[in-house]
Amino acid sequence: MTGVTAGLGVHAVQHIAARPDTRVIVGARETGRTLPRGVEAIPLELGSLASVREFADAVMRRLGDARIDILVLNAGMQTANNERRSADGYELTFAVNHLGHYLLARLLAPHMAEHGRLVITTSEMHDPAVTPLAPKSLDLQALARPSKSGFGSGIRAYAASKLCNLLTAQSFVALDDVKARQIDVIAFTPGLTGGTSLGRDSSRFMRVFVTFLMRTVFRLIGLFRPEYVMGTAERSGEALAEVSLGVVTPPPGRIYISLVKGEPVFPDPSELARSRDARDRVWRESAAMVGIE
Repeated sequence: MTGVTAGLGVHAVQHIAARPDTRVIVGARETGRTLPRGVEAIPLELGSLASVREFADAVMRRLGDARIDILVLNAGMQTANNERRSADGYELTFAVNHLGHYLLARLLAPHMAEHGRLVITTSEMHDPAVTPLAPKSLDLQALARPSKSGFGSGIRAYAASKLCNLLTAQSFVALDDVKARQIDVIAFTPGLTGGTSLGRDSSRFMRVFVTFLMRTVFRLIGLFRPEYVMGTAERSGEALAEVSLGVVTPPPGRIYISLVKGEPVFPDPSELARSRDARDRVWRESAAMVGIE
């Protein structure tokens, strides 16, 4: 599991680790963080493809002949703009939220158990029907190495990376090997959640401004659009654990679960997120970026 040291991931890993006879291995930049008893931490920097490979190798060494029952890719970040770069030269939000998880899933999926479960945390922000900042087209090369920045570029980069997460999930569903081993693939959005670490590198003014929006404008919009009703990290983490453990599952033929006002619903993702052409382009171009043939 990734993304366990802040926000909803803290609560999710507590619920998962509390299950009897459950072994949990997590990837984290700071492995000295306090984790639930028995949880094993291995260093992981999702902004470095070399670190992702080292983490995957370390996981397999620890597991030996054992298989992975549940793989939860939950980590995410949002920056103030799209000017920061990863260790490999890609835009940082795109690298961490999408490329690092894409590579990790490609490396670990062959080691998953039959009837296993792959869960990828996405966001309703991928959908133009929910937010006007969501991507209406997809250019992976421009996302990886953007030439334009400016106000709102950080949020747009985040929304696009979450679309890539959803398309990655769609790609895994279509794989013959995943079908043959009956691995469930789920794209989960926790909804608008308070107490997360997203945007932590923003200026103090911007953090105060966003908090003001959430407590005023979003609350008003939430009277008409339930997607804008603020949830808690505790409930979102509990829901992620329920999805990961199979307590909550989508209807047959669906993979998208969205938490709205604390309850799981199963809407259609955006039209672009359902595009086979976009799905195949993300899979193919991401493979080239991470060095997989």
